[in-house]
Parts: sequence; structure tokens; C-alpha cells
Amino acid sequence: MSQLAFPNVCVCCGRENTQAQRQICSFCLEDRFEDANPNNEQASSDTLLPEEVLFQHALWAFDKGGDLQHLLHQLKYDRLTTIGVDLGRKLGERVQNHPHINEALQQKNAVILPVPLHYLKFRYRGFNQAFEIAKGFGSVFSELNICNIKDVVRTKNTRTQTGFSLEKRLQNISDAFTVKNKSAFAGKIVVIVDDVFTTGATTFELAQTLLKSEAESIIILTIAQA
Repeated sequence: MSQLAFPNVCVCCGRENTQAQRQICSFCLEDRFEDANPNNEQASSDTLLPEEVLFQHALWAFDKGGDLQHLLHQLKYDRLTTIGVDLGRKLGERVQNHPHINEALQQKNAVILPVPLHYLKFRYRGFNQAFEIAKGFGSVFSELNICNIKDVVRTKNTRTQTGFSLEKRLQNISDAFTVKNKSAFAGKIVVIVDDVFTTGATTFELAQTLLKSEAESIIILTIAQA
């Protein structure tokens, strides 16, 4: 009866959904958005990857002002955290079909790291959208552990990167992260998970911090490629 009074609808297209599909319907997950890396290249962007960053892969191409941006805004600002889990699960399924990344993750020495939020932003929002995506991704790659939130922290409360030049982004994010538990990353492939990859300033800075703490290599995974 409650399903009739409050039908479960897709937060993306508004069509009636099923309980199993949660927030996003199967059509939107499978067919609505453009694959950002259809040929399974090393990177879904034109950005030159730093040494020891094995892969940079985004699920879909960002659509400024479109449905994907709206979905990510609902996750980030409307606290619809289940969207993040749904998107993360889809990212995991897509990575299973990227033979090179999937092979790297079968080596059993990989860990999942959501990009940390500064504690002030976390306290204001009440959650970390990257962690919700990581939970969904981890449900597909269940053999991989998600790093403890205290293993690496964001010590610099950076301004939003939107609208910044690359130079300004690099200045804004410089020295933003600190590893608190090196043993969590030493000798590991660290899978950095975030919502959007633009220039790579944030994830590359985090990658370099991890590599200085003896991480073996880095894989960067995001939902959108801007």
C-alpha cells in the first residue's frame, strides 16, 4: 500500500522504479549517459598521468547543466547518499569490463580510498560523497577493503576548484593531505575514488602524498570526466 501512495521513482528521469534498483533506474544506469572511456584506454582524459599512476578512469562524460550534473548535485548537496552507492556500484561493474584495471585489482594488494573531506566540510555536510561512491564500488569488488577515514586526512580546507585555472587549482590543493597510517598503504595499489575528474589536481596531489608513504601505485576512478 505504501508503494502505491509513495511510488519509488528514478531520481534521474522520474519514471517508476523498482525496489531493487534503488534510486536510479536501469535505463539511466545503462543507456542515458556517454561512456567516458569506451576503448578502455589507460586514461579517460587527455591529461598526462604522473609516474606510478597506473590508470585514470571515469564512468561517464560530464554533461554540464545536464542529468549527470543534476545527479551529482543531488548526491553532494541534497544528501541523497544512496545515489552515490548506486553510481559506485555501476562504476565497479564498468571497471570489471576494463580488462587492464580489472587485472590490476585481482592482485589482492589493492585498497579503496575515497578522497577525504576536510573535517569542517564533513561536519557541515554530514557525509562524504566519495565514501558513498566507494561503498558502492566496494560492493562489486568485495575482496578490497575501504581505508579507514583516519588513515589519511585532508588538513587543508580548500576552496571549491570550480572555475579555477590549472595553476590556481594546483596552488589551492598543494599540501592538502596527510597520511596518518603509512602501514595502510605501504606496498599497496591504492584505488582513489571521487565524483568528478577535471584536471586531476586533487587526485594527483593525493596520489603523490600516498606514494611518499610507500604506496606501490595508484588507480584513479571517478563517476564523471569533465
